[in-house]
Amino acid sequence: METVCHGKPWDVALVHGPNAQIVAAMPYHYGTRFGLRYILQPQLTQHSGPWYRPGTDPAAAAPRLAHHFKKLHPLFFQQQFAPGTPVGSEWNGYTITQRPTYRIDDISDPLQVFHRFDKQRRQRPIRRAAKTLHPVALTPEHFATFHTEYWASRGQHDQLPHDLMVRLIQTALQRRQGILLGVADAHNTLHAARFVAYDSRCAYSLLSALNPDGHANGASPLLFWLIMQQLAGQTQAFDFEGSTDPGIAFSYSLYGAQPATYCRLTRYASPLLRPFLKKTIEK
Repeated sequence: METVCHGKPWDVALVHGPNAQIVAAMPYHYGTRFGLRYILQPQLTQHSGPWYRPGTDPAAAAPRLAHHFKKLHPLFFQQQFAPGTPVGSEWNGYTITQRPTYRIDDISDPLQVFHRFDKQRRQRPIRRAAKTLHPVALTPEHFATFHTEYWASRGQHDQLPHDLMVRLIQTALQRRQGILLGVADAHNTLHAARFVAYDSRCAYSLLSALNPDGHANGASPLLFWLIMQQLAGQTQAFDFEGSTDPGIAFSYSLYGAQPATYCRLTRYASPLLRPFLKKTIEK
C-alpha cells in the first residue's frame, strides 16, 4: 500500500479476535473532499481485501469490517474483493458489480500449461518467435520509458506516472515478488516487455508494452510463456488481469485461461453527490 499510495493517505481496518490476534484486515486508500473522506481502490491493485486469517469464519468477521467503514461515513466508497471472497448481507446498500478477469489456476507444471495453449494461435507463434527472440533483463526505468513510448505511439498519453511504475517494480523485485522481463532480437532491439507481481497464491500481469516501431509476431505470447516458466514453483495461479473488451478476453482464452469474477463494491453518501463525484473522484 505504501508503494502504490506513495504520498497519499491510506489506512487499514482491523478485526481482532481472542488474545488481540488480528483475524481480518482490509487496507484502503483514501482522500478528502469537504473535510470528509472518500475511499478508493489504489492504482494497479486489482483487489486489496478483505483478508481473513486461515481458520477465521468470514461470516463472523465481515460485519465488523463493514461496520468500520460505516463509522467513517465516507462521501464515496469503492473497493474490490478478490475472486471467491464472500460478500454477505453486511454490505447491503452497496452497489455490487461483478468484474471479469482470466486465470490459469495451476501453473506448477509448465509443460501442461503450454499444452493447453491454442496450437495455431499460441504454440506455433511462440515456437517461431523463440527462434529469433531471446529474453533480456530490464531496469524499472527502462521499462517505464518503454511503456510511455508504447502509448505515445498509439497517440495516447500514458495514464500511469513514470515514478509510480518504477517504484512499484523496484519494490516487488526487492521483495522477490516480481518478474520484469523483455524479449529482444539479434540486434538487441526490444520487442516486448512485461512486469508481473506475485505472491505464493497468484501472479498478476500488471504492466506490458510492445515496441512502438513494430514487434515480431509471437513476441507477447513468448514473453508470457517465459514468465510462466519462471513462476512455476513460486506461485500457484496466473491472473491475466482481465478486461471487459471481448477481443482481449478472447486473447487470454487462447492461453487456456478461464474466466473468473471479482466484486467491486461502490456506495455514495447521497445520490445527489454522484454526478459530481464521478467526475472528480471515481475511477
